[in-house]
Amino acid sequence: MKKLRMRRWILGMLPLCMLTCLPLSAQQVTSPDGRYVMTIEGMSFSISFGGKTIVEKSQLGVDIDNRLFESALAVPRGIHENWCADLELKGEGRTTVDTIWAPLYGENGRIRDHYNQLVLHYEKGSNGQGTVADGYDKRKYYAMDIVVRAYDEGIAFRYHFPETANSLFLHITGERTTFHMPQGTMGWYEEWAQGPYTRRPLTTRETVDGTWYESERPLLLQLPTGEYVALLEAAMKDYARGKFRLKADNELQVAMYGCADIISPYDTPWRVVMAAERAVDLINHKELVLNLNPERKNADWSWVRPGKAFRSSKLTREGIMRSIDYCKDFGFDYVELDAGWYGPEGKVESDATTVAETRDFSMPDICAYAKSKGIGVWVYVNQRALFRQLDQLLPLYRQWGISGIKFGFVQIGSQQWSTWLHQAVEKCAEYGIMIDIHDEYRPTGLSRTYPHLLTQEGIRGNEEMPDADHNTLLPFTRYLCGPADYTLCYFNNRVKNTKGHQLAMAAVYYSPLQFYFWYDSPYVDKGEAELKFWKDCPTTFDESIALDGQPGEYIIQARRSGNTWFVGAMTNHEARTVSIATDFLPKGKYQVEIYNDDPSLGTRTNVKSSSIIVKAGKPIVLQLQPRGGAALRLVRIK
Repeated sequence: MKKLRMRRWILGMLPLCMLTCLPLSAQQVTSPDGRYVMTIEGMSFSISFGGKTIVEKSQLGVDIDNRLFESALAVPRGIHENWCADLELKGEGRTTVDTIWAPLYGENGRIRDHYNQLVLHYEKGSNGQGTVADGYDKRKYYAMDIVVRAYDEGIAFRYHFPETANSLFLHITGERTTFHMPQGTMGWYEEWAQGPYTRRPLTTRETVDGTWYESERPLLLQLPTGEYVALLEAAMKDYARGKFRLKADNELQVAMYGCADIISPYDTPWRVVMAAERAVDLINHKELVLNLNPERKNADWSWVRPGKAFRSSKLTREGIMRSIDYCKDFGFDYVELDAGWYGPEGKVESDATTVAETRDFSMPDICAYAKSKGIGVWVYVNQRALFRQLDQLLPLYRQWGISGIKFGFVQIGSQQWSTWLHQAVEKCAEYGIMIDIHDEYRPTGLSRTYPHLLTQEGIRGNEEMPDADHNTLLPFTRYLCGPADYTLCYFNNRVKNTKGHQLAMAAVYYSPLQFYFWYDSPYVDKGEAELKFWKDCPTTFDESIALDGQPGEYIIQARRSGNTWFVGAMTNHEARTVSIATDFLPKGKYQVEIYNDDPSLGTRTNVKSSSIIVKAGKPIVLQLQPRGGAALRLVRIK
């Protein structure tokens, strides 16, 4: 009995022992399900997931150089290197939030926002530099909070500069934020937003693929123990974009594009860490990025209409009218007039308030004809014109009846252009105009706040004709941060992959504004049966589940709209047998339309259309061709 009592006493003391083993200055925050734990001690942190350390002891903090500000106040300059070094922890706050919200549109009709939050309040220490005795108390001016949110989907943290008596100006020169990964971690390196990926070790030594400079976000990593980790950025609105630079072996540092000037109160963007034992669970948890952004304003957003778009390849009246007719016949929602309609986009003198003199159409005429067919009109405008003419363009485009603007060749990265771009997005909302931002811009979840920002490029899509290896990596990398305008091709002879591979993209790649038949002409299709999938599959959904996959190998994605499910399966350059689970379906029998590559057909597209009946829970086994794919539509039989 004594041994039994002793054992019970020891077990009862374990939680207390675990707590007291932490350093006295350490603070912890744990996700609601207990899997994520972030520990903060001073200006360092570590993160564990499922009991394993996924981010080893790493740095926190920012670098601030306020010499100009302090000189203007005639106060002592002090030391500016490692500004956070003498911050003292003065208090903390803890809250728990558990709500459900409904996006205007999206991949899921309802999103849970559930987290435990820890806020640590720091002030500058009185170490003899700028004390009250000098006539200047730094603590009145210099304070910083570290805000941490622990979700079941990941960890997010940022720096908050609280309001001070005189609205403090701060000149942030860089972040000290690092992520020290376990030795042997590999990363999918991508140097620019529309660049290719290479899988590299986190080593400063030169490798076969080249040295590690700065990698785009999201950055996908794989730990030596097999888990996957993604590093992301959220709510980057008026700050400098951050990439990931290899500071030392296995240690990544947030590399800001440049300095940022802020006035308190101010929140920096969120730094986000997601982990998963299965890579597809990163995909299933990616709405964490939306949760970290402010809600949309309570306003009339009924004019925001996601849909399918077709680019008019000929900028003549006849060519555009024919494209509009095709949109009507195929079931598209929008026609888009791309670069050149108002003149050479790269020239300052090109005036985006009028159609170029060399063109034989007027914009009011085009918009009126499109409206008579139930089709909206999008126009491409280069940033040169947007920067000079935005305040003139928006009321004019509303008068014409323009549905949306595709922003072209935007400057991104610096605080100046980040701020300008998002201010332009806000202005477009005032005029009921939707947006698609092209080139290097990558989302950080701001479409939650600005739902008229439907999509953006920031992806190596079909303009560059990537291979199947790249395409099957994208859901685990670029698409983690939000929708992408991949510009789906089909008949163009430069496409490296099968028609089944391209067809499946409508279900695998999420974009509320989805472009089809890029580089193709109106009526290029000849009534191919498999194109029914593109006609049926919507661009937004009520529920989305990534079923299976491995980065750069294959992906199986399921999405529901109403009572109908759409599934896309894509493989890399290897042929592959895939088993598509159906246990996510409600009980019952389903009619399944299957569109899969079949080279033996000898037809124009070599896509076989078939139909089967499947009982929920029974897997569907398909053979995918090299660089191939399959698309499925499942409807429950009543």
